[in-house]
Amino acid sequence: MSVKKISLLALFLALSVIGASIKIPSFVGSIALDSFPALLAAALLGGRAGGFVAGFGHLLSALIAGMPLGPAHFIIALEMAVVVWMFSWVYRSGKRKTAAILFILSNSLIAPLPMIFLFNTAFYVAIVPSLLLGAACNTIAALLIIPRFEGIFQKRIWGSAR
Repeated sequence: MSVKKISLLALFLALSVIGASIKIPSFVGSIALDSFPALLAAALLGGRAGGFVAGFGHLLSALIAGMPLGPAHFIIALEMAVVVWMFSWVYRSGKRKTAAILFILSNSLIAPLPMIFLFNTAFYVAIVPSLLLGAACNTIAALLIIPRFEGIFQKRIWGSAR
């Protein structure tokens, strides 16, 4: 891995820590704007980089909130990594709106399904509205910012071709 890519990953992780401090109201406390930098990394650096930032960013967000779900946060971090990787794959294929919808639905409705088995259905029903709001905010912010950086990343960071 190049020094450039490591530096950019560190930058996106730092942005994720900042986003983790901006909470979306919920009873859990770990829903935040930590996915926004992961979506940026996924679109600009690729799915693996975005997934890494998403997983680690979620753990940082959970840590800031006091790890309210205990070890379940490691499952959530893995889910976040997969969901952001899927976003990257669809987004980079040119289907940007589909990628956004996929991320929002996967992050807010599908990813929390294991919580039904770990906790109960009431927990799932209670957490979905906050997750939906958080996923929408993260996605909208990313979709507004990504196009402004794509040209810079293609020309200055990676050369003429990615």
